Amino acid sequence: KVTFFSRPYKGYEFIAPWVPVVGLEIHAQISSNSKLFSGSQVQFAAPPNSLVSFFDASLPGTLPVLNRRCVEAAVMTGLALNCSINKKSLFDRKHYFYADLPAGYQITQQRVPIAVNGRLSYSLCIDNKMSQMVTKTVRIKQIQLEQDSGKSLHDDTRSQTLVDLNRAGVGLMEVVMEPDMCCGEEAAAAVRELQLILQTLGSSQAVMAEGQLRVDANVSVHHPGEPYGVRTEVKNINSIRFLAKAVDYEIQRQTEELENGGTILNETRAFDSKLGCTVPMRDKEGKQDYRFMPEPNLPPLILYDAKYLPANTNHQQVVNIDWIHERLPDLPSVKRAKLVEQYGILPEHSFTLLNEDGLTEFFENVVKQTQMKPKKVIGWVLNDLLSYLKQHSLTVKESPVSPFLLADLLNLLEKKEISSTAAKQVLAELWKGEGKTALEIVKEKELELIQDQKELEQICQAVIDGQENEVIMMVLGRNQKVLNKLIGLVQRETQGRSNPVLVKQLLEKKLSE
Repeated sequence: KVTFFSRPYKGYEFIAPWVPVVGLEIHAQISSNSKLFSGSQVQFAAPPNSLVSFFDASLPGTLPVLNRRCVEAAVMTGLALNCSINKKSLFDRKHYFYADLPAGYQITQQRVPIAVNGRLSYSLCIDNKMSQMVTKTVRIKQIQLEQDSGKSLHDDTRSQTLVDLNRAGVGLMEVVMEPDMCCGEEAAAAVRELQLILQTLGSSQAVMAEGQLRVDANVSVHHPGEPYGVRTEVKNINSIRFLAKAVDYEIQRQTEELENGGTILNETRAFDSKLGCTVPMRDKEGKQDYRFMPEPNLPPLILYDAKYLPANTNHQQVVNIDWIHERLPDLPSVKRAKLVEQYGILPEHSFTLLNEDGLTEFFENVVKQTQMKPKKVIGWVLNDLLSYLKQHSLTVKESPVSPFLLADLLNLLEKKEISSTAAKQVLAELWKGEGKTALEIVKEKELELIQDQKELEQICQAVIDGQENEVIMMVLGRNQKVLNKLIGLVQRETQGRSNPVLVKQLLEKKLSE
């Protein structure tokens, strides 16, 4: 993707192309009951400083004990992202001072991380058309285990900062993506796919609203064939939508700055979601010396595969890469392919099902309980149910219409006991959550299809008699639009209780007489 801007040069105007480059660093909180190096519990929104061990507070004499679950989660994630797993990885200290980092350093994996050289495939729409999708790949440089810091709460009214160490020491996986992306849409699609993979694996809940997935975006622009430009880093983006906006804004800002003869500073910026722009935080021109050094209290992390697993080994004391690999669940790409193959739905529908948490299970439960074909069921789930959920800002799990209730309704429609218009009315009533079944609502509202053909013929005749001009046009030109209008009038007259197919047959018969 190339962005073009024009500028005057020696009395002429020519096109100056700029190529945007985007790389990402993603911090995913590992789904674990305890922290990376201590036994403290991990819990969102716990009372401040209620989940802090002596080690988390960095009291003298305390030592780190590596959490096996965090190691397994990192290996699992590395395998899912097609990484090479290092059988020997090392821990390092990264020194910097901040109030919510009690030790004055973070334990990370700077020299030899746990996983390297992977790739992530993701799909995005062309011109926002779900029916036109393209698959792209971003390289994964590495995945490393590291500690999270605490949280600083700034009280501007009292001019003070409060520190909560509940998050200090929580296990993180940092996924470093190479600069293979070129716009906000690609960055957002890649992060969304990674989020789905993490949630499928169970290695991270990856709920961005709870800070379990935080993104740093590195953005630069350059002319084709020239070295990459000076990059800026947009820190701690906590929404996929904001990520796309932040990246696109930063590309535009840098391009305009260079076009106007300015320079780009190597700086850290933040995205202001209210203003829709990035703002400076601190410059990085004087590169900070983190004084990396090997972590003296942790030996190298040794992993094994089945081939080199020592004999008579206690399996509780080692991490077996092959054992984890064999137990990997179906990843989102495989799930999508299976949905398309099993149910005959469109590929774009499979993306929507997986993107909404719990929607795939909802759809499959409806299919199991209804006689309607999956190709028809998908329309009701994506067009009708999902619209209600979006309209009321509800998740699938919070839906007042269960799979059983929707399946019950679709069975009535499939048996031709009600029309599709009536079915939509019933769905609206089911959404109220009053405990009524679809059949009870149909009887209460008198929405059953008119079964008496003579009654329907009389209604059709009355509609024809009241539309003389349209009937003449229909007879002369066999105009389909006029026929559709007549069908609509019959539907209105019967309040949606007539079968459109039967109505069409009756009208055509009467108009040909």
